[in-house]
Amino acid sequence: MAEPGLSVRLSQAGQIPLDLQLTCAPGEVLGVVGPSGAGKTTLLRSIAGLYSAKAGRIAVGDQVWFDSTRKISLPAHRRAVGLVFQEHALFPHLSALANVALAMGHHPSGERADRARDLLRRVHLDGLEARKPHALSGGQRQRVAIARALARDPKVLLLDEPFSAVDRRTRTRLHAEIAELRQDLAIPMLLVTHDIEEVTRLSDRIALLDQGCVKLVGSPAEVLADPVGRELIWGEAPVRPVHGDSEAS
Repeated sequence: MAEPGLSVRLSQAGQIPLDLQLTCAPGEVLGVVGPSGAGKTTLLRSIAGLYSAKAGRIAVGDQVWFDSTRKISLPAHRRAVGLVFQEHALFPHLSALANVALAMGHHPSGERADRARDLLRRVHLDGLEARKPHALSGGQRQRVAIARALARDPKVLLLDEPFSAVDRRTRTRLHAEIAELRQDLAIPMLLVTHDIEEVTRLSDRIALLDQGCVKLVGSPAEVLADPVGRELIWGEAPVRPVHGDSEAS
């Protein structure tokens, strides 16, 4: 029987090296952190079907999305993935309601408006359904982007620096709303961020990447206390014993 949740194993050499393995359980938020160029966005793109590694396997429950050995590689539109990026990428000529409904092609057309209204209500945008993106604040636009991601009925939700373009007060409110939403979403959620406070607040576990490899996986407290974690996240050099001191003792 397949393991529930998301399982990822990717490997390749070359310009974009990968050698990683991780899992994320239903209802879990896995924070993904690491230096620039560590492979964080490549990981998300691989899960979403926007990039194919040379070798590996990606599965959600009993659904295999990618398996290099079996020559399986589902295109992005066949993977039930919700994506939220730093740039909300909403259609400027469409209302909030229409932006969300557009992601519901898998539902009958007569049901889409009501479903979209319900999702906008869940992200606290009641009454703003008719507004176009230019008439919404940055935080409101990102809420529409979250609702649109959920409109795909995703089996995995991928958040790539989703709050970095909004001010700190708005970011704090969005953190609270994501924490609220996750209570109702029994799906794996991956959060890529450079904000350590954010990843500590929202994540159950953290995966620390460097040069395409997972260096550490653990609770936020465990990763941030580890010398490897401190070095890669904050640039703190690990304390190493001086050779002469060990002899003197």
